[in-house]
Amino acid sequence: MISDIMTNELQAVVQGLGGKGVLGRALSSERDMREAIKEGFPPRVVGELMRASGLTLKELATALDLSPRSLQRRRRTGRLARYESDRLYRLARIVALANEFLGGHERALHWLKRPNRALGGISPVAVLDTELGARQVENVLGRIAYGGIS
Repeated sequence: MISDIMTNELQAVVQGLGGKGVLGRALSSERDMREAIKEGFPPRVVGELMRASGLTLKELATALDLSPRSLQRRRRTGRLARYESDRLYRLARIVALANEFLGGHERALHWLKRPNRALGGISPVAVLDTELGARQVENVLGRIAYGGIS
């Protein structure tokens, strides 16, 4: 059961990052994803995640704790750095969880961008710039998914 949930979550994240066509290979396990992050994602992943998340370049850069200019530059050259790939994975995972737990893309996007009381009045996308913030967002989503109020 937990294995199925993790597999579904991983596949949703892979799709949010552009799938095999963009990532350049099939990622069917967390180990595969970890290796892809270490190697650095192809720069096309940035555009795919913007499309999948509905975030602008500026919102995406803020969520990843990168300047929009450096993110734009990264979209044109080589592979992304490990830390950039890791942050893209983290954001794609949160978007996938929000889509699943909130019942669709539009509701998830709306929720991600609106101030949230459980996060101190800050929007979920604005706190994703740190691992701690991402965990807080996951906790809020978990409470929503399992009947808590957030």
